[in-house]
Amino acid sequence: MVVFAGQGDARRSMSLLWRADRPEERDRRPGPRPALSVDAIVAAAVAVADEKGMAALSMRAVGERLGRTAMALYTHVPGKDELLDLMYDAVHAELPAHYPDTGNWRAGLTDWARDTLAFQLRHPWVLRVSQARPVLGPHEYAALDTLVGLLNRTGLDAAVLRRLVGTLSHFVRGCAGTVAEARQAAAATGEPDEEWWFARSALLGEVAPDFAERYPSLSAMEHASAPQPPDPSPADVPYLEREARRTFEAGLDVLLDGIEAAVRRAGAH
Repeated sequence: MVVFAGQGDARRSMSLLWRADRPEERDRRPGPRPALSVDAIVAAAVAVADEKGMAALSMRAVGERLGRTAMALYTHVPGKDELLDLMYDAVHAELPAHYPDTGNWRAGLTDWARDTLAFQLRHPWVLRVSQARPVLGPHEYAALDTLVGLLNRTGLDAAVLRRLVGTLSHFVRGCAGTVAEARQAAAATGEPDEEWWFARSALLGEVAPDFAERYPSLSAMEHASAPQPPDPSPADVPYLEREARRTFEAGLDVLLDGIEAAVRRAGAH
């Protein structure tokens, strides 16, 4: 299920996203227990989503995690819609803000892609937040600015860079989504990847004995594929996740090859 950001009150949501952090003022608030704060509520909400998924997120669940009622949260955050915006932006602060300029823009983009993939897999619920309407928060903008800065090192013009931002972002997000789903599949179905694939692949020979003739290009590719390199992944990593990670690395190389070709073409003019 896709979740759309920016559905709450625009002014209140944007004000909270761009609020000044004043911990000294929060510390002065009286009470037998530490006063609630926006940051504490957001951190608890992120923990709920990380552990149980987006479907489990509610003001009540966040309140229970903090030992408070849901109503106590509304003093600080207007509602779940605004909370989602705050959560999404807050976790983006984990992404590196800078990559050293070694003169090798390709290495920088490779590190960015791997870091972004790892980030999205730490918080797979962010993949449920639609990219159609961005949150427009400071940390989301910082992450975008970092990627643009890396692409600037290629020397390509702004019109091209704008499209590459989307291309790279969608590629990493798509790969992260596949890995996240691979991790969920066995638990959701009760059947490990290897057993699922083995059972159905064996049945294909029975139900479609003419498979190779019906799908010649696919069959030829499978038979001609070079042996896979040794897999460094732990033995308990699902088969589909291993394959998705290999696809990520291979696809990233092809994308960077394309950018490299564009850089050469631009230099030739």
